[in-house]
Amino acid sequence: MFTGIVTAVGRIERVARTAENGKRATPGLTLTLRAPFKGVKRGESIAVNGACLTVERVVKGGFAVHVVETTEGRTLFGEYAAGRTVNLERALRASDRLGGHIVQGHVDGVAVVTRVGRRGDAWLYDLKVPDAVREVSIPRGAITVDGVSLTINDLPGADSVQISLIPFTREQTTLGALDVGDRVHVEGDVLGKYVRQLCSTAR
Repeated sequence: MFTGIVTAVGRIERVARTAENGKRATPGLTLTLRAPFKGVKRGESIAVNGACLTVERVVKGGFAVHVVETTEGRTLFGEYAAGRTVNLERALRASDRLGGHIVQGHVDGVAVVTRVGRRGDAWLYDLKVPDAVREVSIPRGAITVDGVSLTINDLPGADSVQISLIPFTREQTTLGALDVGDRVHVEGDVLGKYVRQLCSTAR
């Protein structure tokens, strides 16, 4: 479980197809990341651009995670290359402040940036999102974009949401570099998902 409050920006150091007995490639990826975290342990969960991944190995200055075929199919990890920066968040402790919103780290799909604009000191981004995410989106509700907890500013279209980024978020995460055409991981609000499911079964 996470909150969507990014605690570090890491860097992909190596991307490798998982090998079986060192002979042939099997589905899935191994990502080796550089990160400033201390005390990372094997088996712990870390959100990488919003996707909950399990640490398989701890290396000097970072860690390695495995991306299973199912996760690769609904994320952009298959397109990642060495040098790419990513948003990171370690799993929530029971005693931590819930500064963002409840984030599962289960990416629902990929969104596309369709518009970027300014309003005062804030930057506005329109995102074309999957139907499953749009269905649970409401103005002033929550959405996770590349692991960052954000408030939905508006719903500009039947397949779109608008988010607003303050200067701090643009500076402290990878979202400040977004431009039209860029793609990002999105996770809809889990509370909205439960409401949707309850309403659908109550018909």
